[in-house]
Order: sequence, then C-alpha cells, then structure tokens
Amino acid sequence: MRNPQLKWLWISLLITALDQITKQYAQAQLTPHQAVNLFPYFDWYLTYNTGAAFSFLADAGGWQRWLLSGVTIVVSVVIVQWIWKLPREETLTGVSLSLILGGALGNLIDRVLFGQVTDYILVWLGSYPFPAFNLADSAISVGAVLLILSSFTGIKKAENE
Repeated sequence: MRNPQLKWLWISLLITALDQITKQYAQAQLTPHQAVNLFPYFDWYLTYNTGAAFSFLADAGGWQRWLLSGVTIVVSVVIVQWIWKLPREETLTGVSLSLILGGALGNLIDRVLFGQVTDYILVWLGSYPFPAFNLADSAISVGAVLLILSSFTGIKKAENE
C-alpha cells in the first residue's frame, strides 16, 4: 500500500542531487584552500573534512569514516520510518525530516566514496571564519530548526484538543 507521507522524500532526493552537483562543480572550479570572495563575509572555498561537524574526529586516523557512515545509515532509516508514520497534517515535520535526510545522504555519499566530505562555503563572522560547510550541511541545519519549530506547533495542537 502506498504511503502518502513518503511524498516528502522527493525533497531528500533533490537535496542529495543538488549537493552532489554543487560539490562536483566546486571541485572543478577551485583548488583546495583557494578562496574566491563572492560577497562581503562570504567566500567560495574548497576544503575537505574527514570528520563530522566542525571537523570533530577529523584526525582520528580513518576509523571515523565507517563509524560516521554507520551512524548516518541508522539515522537515515529512522528518519524514513518517522516520515512513514507521520500523520498527514504534519507537513512541517515532513519537510524538516526530508531536508535532514537529504543532507545526511549527500554527505554519506562523499564519506563512503571518497573518505571525506567536500565543503565549499566559507562565511566570515567579522574577521573569524566559520567552519566551511556545504549544501548538505545547510539542509541539515535548516531541517533541524524547522523540526524544532514543528515540535512547538505540535504542542499547541495537543493543548487545543
């Protein structure tokens, strides 16, 4: 039987595809650690991350590639099951989970195929650079914020019932 909530997975597929395309484009146009200023406080900057967020475990020696890949696969399965069970009216939750899933899969592809994640966006906070990131990281972050917001709307619905 077809589940209507799985319609949200097209967002995940789109994010994953766009993430891979933008990473390939950045690699074709830039050399590692070459910065191209696009806007004030915003550079196009190619770098690679063998760890997790903010380069956590980047210098761990290689085992982190498979640990992080395994965790990503487990979390992705949980997210798909969560989407599957969502009530029809949980639109914001469906969108947020799909963004998180798409970002996770985009970075998983890099990690499994290349042993590192390609990052190419560098934002400056005054004179300090924020750690480089990519479209997948952005989708995960936006999805997380939306998921938090959706939890508040869920609380309001429960109070009104």
